[in-house]
Amino acid sequence: MSDLDYDVVVVGAGFGGLATALELSRRGARVALCESLSYPGGCASTFRRGGFAFESGATLFSGFEPHQLFGRWIREHALDVTVDWLDPVVELRTPGLRLPVTRDRARFIESLCALPEAPAPAIRRLFDLQSQVAGTLWALFDDPDLLPPFDLRALFRHAARLHRYAPLARWLGRPLGAVLEHLGLSRFTPLRTYLDALCQITVQCSAAEAETPFALAAMDYYWRGTGHVRGGIGQLAWALARAMEARGGTLMLANRVKGLSRQPGHWQVDTRRGVLRARHVVANLLPGGLMRLAGLSPERVGSMRVLSERVAEGWGAAMLYLVIKAPDAVSREASHLELVRDEQAPFIEGNHVFMSISGEEDTGRAPEGHRTVTTSTHVPLRKLGAMSTEEQGRYIADIQARMRESLEQLTPEWMPHVTKVLPASPRTFQRFTQRESGAVGGVPRRAGLSHYRQLGPLRVMKGLWLVGDSAFPGQSTLATAVGGVRTAASVARES
Repeated sequence: MSDLDYDVVVVGAGFGGLATALELSRRGARVALCESLSYPGGCASTFRRGGFAFESGATLFSGFEPHQLFGRWIREHALDVTVDWLDPVVELRTPGLRLPVTRDRARFIESLCALPEAPAPAIRRLFDLQSQVAGTLWALFDDPDLLPPFDLRALFRHAARLHRYAPLARWLGRPLGAVLEHLGLSRFTPLRTYLDALCQITVQCSAAEAETPFALAAMDYYWRGTGHVRGGIGQLAWALARAMEARGGTLMLANRVKGLSRQPGHWQVDTRRGVLRARHVVANLLPGGLMRLAGLSPERVGSMRVLSERVAEGWGAAMLYLVIKAPDAVSREASHLELVRDEQAPFIEGNHVFMSISGEEDTGRAPEGHRTVTTSTHVPLRKLGAMSTEEQGRYIADIQARMRESLEQLTPEWMPHVTKVLPASPRTFQRFTQRESGAVGGVPRRAGLSHYRQLGPLRVMKGLWLVGDSAFPGQSTLATAVGGVRTAASVARES
């Protein structure tokens, strides 16, 4: 196969694609990374409009401790990335509650226990169980060699850890709501609000619905190397792309892939700049997008059809990108606020808003004395897709009006100082990120055993792979990157 252009073509420079390309380049493969946009990062990118730089999505990023994947890469590849450790990591706000989530886990648990009428012993039992489960599952992220595909050494290591997996067995296939009911916590509103908000942005559904092991692991997200990348998460995306190039990979930005076709012994990749040939293609796309790109019928790849249908049960994002003159009393650091206007209503459509605010040291993102702010809320894709274009416009405008009302009520220190507003629909989000339908978050992890059927790299057919938040382990920047590393190992094994 030495006459082929590349060993692997990676389609899409989100963090799943970046990780796959970097790891394969490190292993000595000839890799081309194609991206439709002029910048890398996908849903976790930093884009520029009108002289301002915004995070594409309002979110937090983990994995920056020295022993974690991003922390190791920063050190091993000498990445030009500075991580700021925030405290609090995020602050939950409702009309009657302000709950800072501190970097000190024990301190945060005690703050929950100190709330009026808090059932403190039950809260502590919940977090004891959560610590056991999260400690077991996060260890797999910290050491991706423990994830599929398994070699003999990994199997021996898992055998030695079997006792750690015991707490998982009781709750497999059951919702976190059942755990809360079992512990007598389902009526303690501050905890339920915190968990519903956290689950909505991590496992993409409410705590009452969420598959328990996924939700208990997600509850540790704020304490697992979560930090702010100075200048925006796009700085990390660019650094990973350059590290791949330094190891011989080829970065092709503004090079949209128009089609994939299987040829004898290789894949043909039709791009805006011409035709590429490779033994393997790794697509950092949604499953429906990959099927269309490769001309695969749902009947031919039934697993991809099912996965695509599950993605469609998830969310798009309605956004407000803001420029704000920083009030005198606010912190100089970047900050993140999670806002819930009505704890009894669904945490979507402007009732629940996540807000990411740049810091003073994020130079180049806004003029001196100003901050750029990304705010987002979830929009049901099924509901949106059933509407006409005109209906969609009215629907999104109503959601953005509710977002403004939530922001004005719950962030009174910020909103009087807004100088610029850029509203964005899921369609706009798609344009900024090349994310089909403006979808965010991948597959909602509602309770059920189906999540455990594909616990490894997703090989669609010979030489064709899917990475990203639709494939295991999915659903965070760190998870998509870890999935990319494991996919690279599988590709290398078949090469």
